[in-house]
Amino acid sequence: MARVIVITGASEGIGAALAKRLALMGDALVLAARKVEKLHHVASECGENILVVPTDVTQRAEVERLRDAALERFGKIDVWVNNAGRGIGIRVLDLTEEQLDEMLAVNLKSAWYGMKTIIPYFQSRGQGHLINVSSVLGRVPTATFRSAYSASKAALNSLTANLRMDLRADYPNIHVSLVMPGPVATDFHLNALGGTPGGRGGQQIQTVEPVVDAIVSVIEHPVPEVYTNPASAQLVQNYFRDVAAFEDAWFERMKNQSR
Repeated sequence: MARVIVITGASEGIGAALAKRLALMGDALVLAARKVEKLHHVASECGENILVVPTDVTQRAEVERLRDAALERFGKIDVWVNNAGRGIGIRVLDLTEEQLDEMLAVNLKSAWYGMKTIIPYFQSRGQGHLINVSSVLGRVPTATFRSAYSASKAALNSLTANLRMDLRADYPNIHVSLVMPGPVATDFHLNALGGTPGGRGGQQIQTVEPVVDAIVSVIEHPVPEVYTNPASAQLVQNYFRDVAAFEDAWFERMKNQSR
């Protein structure tokens, strides 16, 4: 039987591109997002073995309903991809409490709801694969206008790693993976709360295809975490090797680019 894969945030961007690729590979897909019309459009390009479940992932009951709908239709779930998220273009001291709360709800709590919803099912089955889509900005402060987004992704990175360690001893066949893209050429930056001031943080912009390649590779060959752009791994290593030197150099780079 085909793999059954749930993808949140599947109406556009990375989620939509991933759905189309996996459909070509013969997987059964459960697509979730709030934008119903766009979600159905993506589904129409994915063949027949598709279930559309309009879902607000900031509501735990709706995430649970998503799981139940997938199980009712296909009888199992093999992979759950927490991909839904939203950006922000507001610096730390300009954030309102409401904006910070929204970033945490969309980027962190929604993924936590996904973990709380699907992992017990995987435990009962003895196997499964959870993939959380994060960002390299959860590791390096190279786009300060993405302040609350970056903070929410840093928290997601930590939750993911701790969950993986919690499961390791008793559930060796449950995989927990973290995928960290850098800037990607999708409409994400257009949909960001507050817009996208000052470019995208000086990092190389990827097309969506290498990101999908990375996620598909993780599905087929589970690893704890992966950067979708190899340059990101070196960037992060440089940051943690000497934070002060990295920040000095990055500041000078951004200053020169703005001239």
